[in-house]
Amino acid sequence: MIEKKEQREKELEKKNSTSKKSDQELARQVKLQKLSQEGIDLFPHKINITHSVSEIISAYSSLSKEDLEEKKIRVIVPGRIISIRKMGRASFFHLSDSRGKLQAYLREDNVGKKNYQLFSLIDIGDIIALDGVLFKTKTGELTVLTESFKFLAKCLHPLPEKWHGLQDIELRYRKRHLDLIVNPEVAEVFRLRSAIITYTRKFFDERGYIEVETPMMQPIPGGALARPFKTYHNALRMELYLRIAPELYLKRLVVGGLDKVYEINRNFRNEGISSEHNPEFTMLEFYEAYCDYNDMMDMTEELINYLSRTLLGKEEITYGEHIISLQKPWKRIRFKEALSYYSGIAPGKFDDREGIIELASTLAPDKGPFSYGKALDVIFDKYVKPNLIQPTFVINPPKEVSPLAKASPENPDEAERFELIIAGMEIANAFSELTDPDEQRERFEQQAEERKRGDEESHMIDTDYINALEYGLPPTGGEGIGIDRLVMIFANRKTIREVILFPLLRPKE
Repeated sequence: MIEKKEQREKELEKKNSTSKKSDQELARQVKLQKLSQEGIDLFPHKINITHSVSEIISAYSSLSKEDLEEKKIRVIVPGRIISIRKMGRASFFHLSDSRGKLQAYLREDNVGKKNYQLFSLIDIGDIIALDGVLFKTKTGELTVLTESFKFLAKCLHPLPEKWHGLQDIELRYRKRHLDLIVNPEVAEVFRLRSAIITYTRKFFDERGYIEVETPMMQPIPGGALARPFKTYHNALRMELYLRIAPELYLKRLVVGGLDKVYEINRNFRNEGISSEHNPEFTMLEFYEAYCDYNDMMDMTEELINYLSRTLLGKEEITYGEHIISLQKPWKRIRFKEALSYYSGIAPGKFDDREGIIELASTLAPDKGPFSYGKALDVIFDKYVKPNLIQPTFVINPPKEVSPLAKASPENPDEAERFELIIAGMEIANAFSELTDPDEQRERFEQQAEERKRGDEESHMIDTDYINALEYGLPPTGGEGIGIDRLVMIFANRKTIREVILFPLLRPKE
């Protein structure tokens, strides 16, 4: 043990002499050395506790000063020190656990002279555990009268100041651990995210759905129009793709008799990064036999309204400057009606295919080459989406950009499909699933022609999936909901990076 301690001290000395550190960082290293010299276990294995900081605040804040004096409630509580105020032979400081902060009072009389001197080696940011009795100060603040403390971890870097030290937004994403320490309210966004996923599972489980997992690596990427990431399997000597969607595998399960399935998992799309896009993102996809896209709309209204009532206790959400009502029913509008209304394109002009493609080329020259359907999609994104703030189902887009959806019986050029738009963002996409294997083969072949013309987002031909359809897929409704964007709406965050713990960022130069 002595040899190990001496080795540790030599390592610390070497580290101090070779690394470039600020005066504060060097001072913290020196304090760590001194703690080691005093025989303090620098990396303890375990600590038995009775309460967290937030549990103490929740359970005992309402008790009066007299009640606390009478009950003599003893606690062992861990936390990170976020402030220290020393006054000679006594110190006040605050512990935090990200959900709250708790004051502590330390007196030399209580802990002894040596232990009080050891406390001088503790810095803001360090993690310790306190053993003491709760009381309230003259100002009514709940406080731990500390009788002993245990060192748990040294913070070797000074923490950024709350208001001045972590204003760089990109730094917050790169160093999420610091963001969570300095801005504890950020943790609430991710608690909400976790709750949304938990209650989404509850919603589907109670309706007889089963949760499944489908492959992340696929020989043929399918289920969406998007550019995939490629990888390679050495043992099998084959090219694979990170999935862009789980759809074709989930529908195979419906063919196999699992009539209600859902999956909450990651998708990967090799596309640009924006306030709404991260190459790695979380999707909910669900499929139910003997349903169509109208049933999916009803279920979507029910799900999102249920989440709002359960988690927020209301049916209205504030998003930016907007108040968004989630009360049912939601507006439904046909794709071309919305396009005509918001873009100014007269209904008769939709037959001018060349004109539509030319307009899309001017709006998004980097997204070509354009088919007629893809051009309509680009115009929709430009003129319609930003204007749809309240929940709106945009139904029956062109069949040409919906290769996995049934054609509308009313208009064979349109698909039985919808996109749900809230706050100008696509939140969900669903269809009455195409169940005819011959028509599915034809659709894939059309998509393959688009790929030959340079459209890398077009669907590949998946003959194995077509073979599965030949065993019989019953009438089925299916849908995908973007979890990240839904959290953005619920948490009132304007960028997807705020709701993903570790968003993808360009490497620092």
